[in-house]
Formats: sequence, structure tokens, C-alpha cells
Amino acid sequence: MARRKKVYEGKAKILYEGPEPGTLVQYFKDDATAFNAEKRDVIDGKGVLNNRLSEFFMTGLTSVGVPTHFIKRINMREQLIRAVEIIPLEVVVRNVAAGSICSRLGIEEGTPMPRPIVEFYFKNDELGDPLVSEEHIIAFGWAAQQDLDDMVSLALRVNDFLSGLMLGVGIKLVDFKIEIGRIWDNEFMRLIIADEISPDSCRLWDIETNRKLDKDVFRRDLGDLADAYTEVARRLGVMPQGPSGVSKPTLIN
Repeated sequence: MARRKKVYEGKAKILYEGPEPGTLVQYFKDDATAFNAEKRDVIDGKGVLNNRLSEFFMTGLTSVGVPTHFIKRINMREQLIRAVEIIPLEVVVRNVAAGSICSRLGIEEGTPMPRPIVEFYFKNDELGDPLVSEEHIIAFGWAAQQDLDDMVSLALRVNDFLSGLMLGVGIKLVDFKIEIGRIWDNEFMRLIIADEISPDSCRLWDIETNRKLDKDVFRRDLGDLADAYTEVARRLGVMPQGPSGVSKPTLIN
């Protein structure tokens, strides 16, 4: 097979040129990072799980009319996606207090938000992805006001979909982050969900026990990260329930 050209490599994924113009191949690595990559490890099978889970979420969003960059899964670690112009912002939706909002505002972890709160963070690893206001975004030209309105609308639609999906399998969607990109159909520009949606980018707690089923397991040394992600995939039906005595079920190809 011909060697593919690498377009970009991040902490958890690699992007390669796609087979057709306007496409990319997104490869999911097993690398796990936290605290702006100050803590890192390799978790066997993590990339496979995130590829399958992101496919599941993106396909579901498409089915309810939320546009995404996802085209199809190629194999266990790769998916074909549309190339987009990424807006340099992480869009975070918070349903329950956790992470940085607790330290910033002195809110106890686990406190329900009075309504879903949408925050924007400037994508810059050297600066630690700082929280920014809509005024900053417009002033520095990262997005226009109409873009921001559309991004909030998209984020809240994703929140509605994911919250209901997770509730049905006994999981609380605490918060999540997404990235949004621009694509052009002739002269018409529209915004679509890009990057990934997986336990790497969501906080997921068991409804009954508040057991963490996301990357906080790695951040806080709470156990085996692959086991936590496998549990999410099992509940969602992405992986079948294995026979008695098998701790990690086999992924469906």
C-alpha cells in the first residue's frame, strides 16, 4: 500500500490525506494525555474504542439532522472524514459542575447547572487553551456573531442528543467539548461538528454510583481507562456482552 501523507498529528489522533479531494483519514492513537500533556501514557485498545464510539455518536447526530464531518469507518482505527476549516475554539457544554468550573467559581463538583452552560476556549496548547468570551472571539476574528450563534445552537443540539442517549443506558452526561469546522458548498458556508466525540472529550458518570467512565479515570488514577471506555461502549451496544469470565468483550468489526 502506498505511503499516505500525514497532514497533522495531535495528542490522540493523526490526520492523513484522504483518497478523494476534500477528504481526510482520521487515525485514532492509543495515547492518553492529561494536564496539557504533562501526564501521558499508552492505553492498549483506547484508539479502537474511541474510533468506534465516535462513529456511533457522529452517525447518530447525522440521523437527527446535526451535520458532522464523518463519512464512514474504514477499519478498527481509522475513519474517513470531510476536510474542514477548524474554528480555533473548543466549545464546552456543562450540565453538572466538574473540572475547571469548580476551581474557577468555587462550585462543588456534582452540582447540577441551572441550565446547560456553553463556554468557549481558545485552542492553543502553549497557553493552556484559555477560557475566552464572545467579545474576544469577535474582536480577534476567530468567528463572527452569526457563527457564534450557530455554534451555540449546534452545541445545545448535540447536548440534547447525547444527554438522552446516555440517560437511556444509565449514564449522566456531565459535560463535553466539541470542535466545529467550516465547509463550503459552492459559495455557501456552513458549520459542522468535527474532531471526535468520545469518552476522551466527555465527562460520563454512572447515574447510580457517580463512577467515572471518562478520561478522569486517567487524570485521577481511578483505575483502568480501557475498562471504563469499554463499559460505555458495552452499555451503548457498540460492543456485545461477552461470555461469563471475559472482562473485555470483542469489538464488532
